[in-house]
Amino acid sequence: MMNDLSIPILRFLASSSLDYGYIFGWIITGFFGLFALVYAFLKWQRKTSLNWLKAASRAKKRAWKKLKVPLSHHTWMDDVASGGLPSTCCVCLNSLIYPQTLGTKSLSRLPIHRCSVCGVASHFRCSQFAAKDCKCVVQAGYDTIQHHWSERWFNVDDNPEMSAFCFYCDEPCGIPFIDSSPAWYCLWCQRIIHVKCQVKMSEESGDVCDLGAHRRVILSPLCVKSAESEMLSSITEEIIASTVRGQIRRKRHRNRHGSNRYINGKEPESFAIKRAVLNVLKGLVGLQSSSVKKSNDPFLNAGKVLSKRGSLNDLASKNNEADFCDKKLKKYTILDLPSDARPLLVFINAKSGAQNGPILRRRLNMLLNPVQVIELSSSQGPEAGLDLFSNVQYFRVLVCGGDGTVAWVLNAIERYNFESPPPVAVLPLGTGNDLSRALHWGGGFSVVEGQGALSTFLHDIDHAAVTMLDRWKINITEEGSGGEPSKVKSKFMMNYLGIGCDAKVAYEFHTNREENPEKFYSQFVNKLRYAKEGARDMMDRACADLPWQVWLEVDEKDIEIPKDAEGLIVLNIGSYMGGVDLWQNDYEHDDNFNHQFMHDKMLEVVCVTGSWHLGKLQVGLSQATRLAQGKVIKIHVSSPFPVQIDGEPFIQQPGCLEITHDGQVFMLRKASGTEGPRGHAAAIMSEVLVDAECKGVINASQKKLLLQEIALQLS
Repeated sequence: MMNDLSIPILRFLASSSLDYGYIFGWIITGFFGLFALVYAFLKWQRKTSLNWLKAASRAKKRAWKKLKVPLSHHTWMDDVASGGLPSTCCVCLNSLIYPQTLGTKSLSRLPIHRCSVCGVASHFRCSQFAAKDCKCVVQAGYDTIQHHWSERWFNVDDNPEMSAFCFYCDEPCGIPFIDSSPAWYCLWCQRIIHVKCQVKMSEESGDVCDLGAHRRVILSPLCVKSAESEMLSSITEEIIASTVRGQIRRKRHRNRHGSNRYINGKEPESFAIKRAVLNVLKGLVGLQSSSVKKSNDPFLNAGKVLSKRGSLNDLASKNNEADFCDKKLKKYTILDLPSDARPLLVFINAKSGAQNGPILRRRLNMLLNPVQVIELSSSQGPEAGLDLFSNVQYFRVLVCGGDGTVAWVLNAIERYNFESPPPVAVLPLGTGNDLSRALHWGGGFSVVEGQGALSTFLHDIDHAAVTMLDRWKINITEEGSGGEPSKVKSKFMMNYLGIGCDAKVAYEFHTNREENPEKFYSQFVNKLRYAKEGARDMMDRACADLPWQVWLEVDEKDIEIPKDAEGLIVLNIGSYMGGVDLWQNDYEHDDNFNHQFMHDKMLEVVCVTGSWHLGKLQVGLSQATRLAQGKVIKIHVSSPFPVQIDGEPFIQQPGCLEITHDGQVFMLRKASGTEGPRGHAAAIMSEVLVDAECKGVINASQKKLLLQEIALQLS
């Protein structure tokens, strides 16, 4: 039938005198028409989504009058409008990127205000009019946690969640390709619900929130109390009472001696002091509101921000300083937690690796209680968070940073002498991230990128296995010159120590990053710069005399260093230089050394023959030379040599490095992945031991011994 119909059509086209240009014009017109239809459909989709968003916003304002939910003011931070984040103002519901700036690359990143707690954004001029509807992180005194419903600012404009279902009626919360279903989501449990379904659920079973899938790792706001507010309230009440009594006395005084407020033309000293104290208290209360009101005109602020090169970075740095001041002003105390709670204390180093810390912090604030998320800086160390959790018996720690940040936090935990030290997990933000790789947490920030990745990561932490990691003390002795006594200082090692060519490359990289931190914005770029320094060292061969300037002693035995060696590496874990296994347990060797473990109280020593050898190790084309295995390592140096400890390089003057065992620390190892059933078994047994300690069946020292035995048996 089709053949019978197509033959006459072809004959007509062949015999007709139609102009081919005319046909081509119609084809082009059809393409433009199709393009116009697609554009109109996308505009209609955007308009429909925005209309439903406005409907959800109006419904929420009506619902707040009925719902008894503790609310808080937004914590506005200076930011820039960009893709992947809310592009609609939460106050005026208009676009954060103005149409006239869409074609301008510099102005498309218009400065805005963004809440660091719930993630909503607004224009500079609108933020002061924002409703008090941010989640309240301090709810001590309340009986239950109420759902904190909010509009779905995320996934409204781009990448709609096609798998999002209402947890009440199990129906989709968005029509495919439109995302037009009006829905709320809870800022605590992250569940999504239709606006109409929320009314039905509230009438049937109430609006109590159980904190959702991450309830064990979230610090419940019911257990958080603001110490500053209580102190400020008591001081204010005392001053107000004193002021009232003073006013009564002054009124009596005026009735007796007249109504003059001033005596001999001067204000009484006591009244002036009280008024000054009241002004200080008013200033503290109005500190946040004044910081928000200082900039109202977005175009004026945009001109100021974008008028100078690098001003956006200046804005971010000032923003971090302001946030740090805010953190120092706010003090919290943690009350009694549920027996099954294992709250997560998070430390973030914003300067690690590609400097993804600020983005990660905002995402964690939305999933957890912002009180439990601490940003590390030169002015604020891990002690700020450990002091807050000092009375919490069982909690876990997540370190977001590189290997140096992990060592920083572990050293701080060691100083607190916890009876049951918290186990530590690692979210890799650095360049090498070797400890994170050894514990199966991944090798870069990509492990938490993508939809739902960070939520999955938190789930893995909650179900992780507790393991042990050896901690080593390094006594560094520098020979004195001119009859001066030798200088001795101590450092601690978790991963590895390198001396020679690898340490020289790390030292040059570290020096360049300290001088130009803005150039080290990506983990991939950082590795390229590492490769550049390695190529330069291949030409210089500055450590070629290492066998004659350095000698090695292991367990009081001298170990011969090969003549072609340009670097010595002392290993505690099975990952080096971004995932390279130098000891190679899985391969057969013709020596009598044992397998390497991070908790066997033994160190391994290997040597490399230069930067070219390091490059071949990186791609799996060579093996390191295994030299020794022991418990006490001594490295004697007769001339200045570069040394790096866990990625932190320095120049070692003539002297000695002595490495000895200094106890073990608790770490969290990801249960799923390559280990399979063994990892899950270790996680279950770890949880059983913690519960046994909680119920008084065993004590902390017995739990530690059992965990050590489990780690050895399952390795």
